[in-house]
Amino acid sequence: MNAAIDEPLAATSTLKWVNRFARLGPDFYTELQPTPLPSPYWVGRSRALARELGLEDSWLESADALEVLTGNRGAAGSRPLASVYSGHQFGVWAGQLGDGRAIMLGDLQTPAGTQEVQLKGAGLTPYSRMGDGRAVLRSSIREFLCSEAMHGLGIPTTRALCVTGSDAPVRREEIETAAVVTRTSPSFIRFGHFEHFSYSNQHAQLKTLADYVIDQFYPACRETSQPYAALLQAVSERTAHLMAAWQAVGFCHGVMNTDNMSILGLTIDYGPFQFLDAFEPGHICNHSDPQGRYAYNKQPNIAYWNLFCLGQALLPLIAEQDEALAALESYKTVFPQALEDRLRAKLGLTDEQPEDRELIESTFKLLASNKADYSIFWRRLCRFTPQSGHEPVRDLFFDRESFDVWALHYSERLAHVDQGLRADLMLKNNPKFVLRNHLGEEAIRAAKLKDFSGVNTLLTLLQAPFEEHPGHDSFADFPPDWAASIEISCSS
Repeated sequence: MNAAIDEPLAATSTLKWVNRFARLGPDFYTELQPTPLPSPYWVGRSRALARELGLEDSWLESADALEVLTGNRGAAGSRPLASVYSGHQFGVWAGQLGDGRAIMLGDLQTPAGTQEVQLKGAGLTPYSRMGDGRAVLRSSIREFLCSEAMHGLGIPTTRALCVTGSDAPVRREEIETAAVVTRTSPSFIRFGHFEHFSYSNQHAQLKTLADYVIDQFYPACRETSQPYAALLQAVSERTAHLMAAWQAVGFCHGVMNTDNMSILGLTIDYGPFQFLDAFEPGHICNHSDPQGRYAYNKQPNIAYWNLFCLGQALLPLIAEQDEALAALESYKTVFPQALEDRLRAKLGLTDEQPEDRELIESTFKLLASNKADYSIFWRRLCRFTPQSGHEPVRDLFFDRESFDVWALHYSERLAHVDQGLRADLMLKNNPKFVLRNHLGEEAIRAAKLKDFSGVNTLLTLLQAPFEEHPGHDSFADFPPDWAASIEISCSS
């Protein structure tokens, strides 16, 4: 018997496990217990998320919580399982995949609504394939921080409650130590879940899954003449808004396989992600992607490709191909408009004018030709005024003449904008702090020495990235030269 279920069951505060996903039946998952880790310790905790979930502070500080959230002890009422799904990886059908190292404890009823709770790195599952079912400290810290950073930025995402560590060895390119991320989401269902049942001709299970998603998350689709086409359209539109948010903030996901795409339009599975330093449209953040399939500027089209795969998976339910294609068309109109709206806000344009698209395009051409620092440009631009010399922004560009031409164009547009409203709008849409690779790397290096202060400091800054946080300006500065040598791959 797995040692995890030999331990007494723990009571996680007063929250109730409702275990909705488990009701779908055994075709959708395998029930199993997490594999314990020796001598766990806290690495980081998101008390903000804990409060949203209704968890008591005293419990999150307890030894009981440490054991439960590492997978060493069962939680009363939970029903641990690993779900099965399939997917396209780097554009190629990969067949059956599934939760290879994530075990869902169950669904909790919380003040924030029903939330699935997963332990990532909790041990072997039937879907681990050649993997060991574990996660390492470095990748776990990155996922923990970026999940909460994206939430702080207002970008739809899964959340991360905590990271626990253990000195248990895990082999990757070198021997590392183990860690577990506790992450939450209304659902972790992916495009690949639908592909799994469609490709295996399990159409009854496909319908069960689609009905569950509609009833739980897209009830308005049930009122339409073709609810499954309506579901595809709704997912397309949510995904379009997500891509607009990624592109506007300069976020690169790095591995947009169909099994890493959320049916709820959330950012999911933080592996080789990166926030842009210098603005290079073709930047590839994943060193496992030498062809650049998932480069920054390709993400919007890849999202549409993935949605097309989802549409194919739903065809047995939609029946008419034309209806599926029509549902996908919404992405092509929603994404550009959503991106333009976000970029107009970043520029401080409080109304919409015909010339805005040209201004946006010229802004990105200027950034790309000068490889200007993306986040610093936008934050400094918040202080730009038509009457000033613009030096803090101008200093970011080696081609000063081109900048001056652009600044004149921008100033002319700002003449029709209320300056007080503009400044407020820009400061709320251009973060001072993002999780740059070098910041995460510094926190990871310290954490490997059992110093978790860097993790906690970053968490505080990233949960409120638009605030000034006096005394922490170094966290919003240019990356050091060595940052360019950081390699992030699919290995974690």
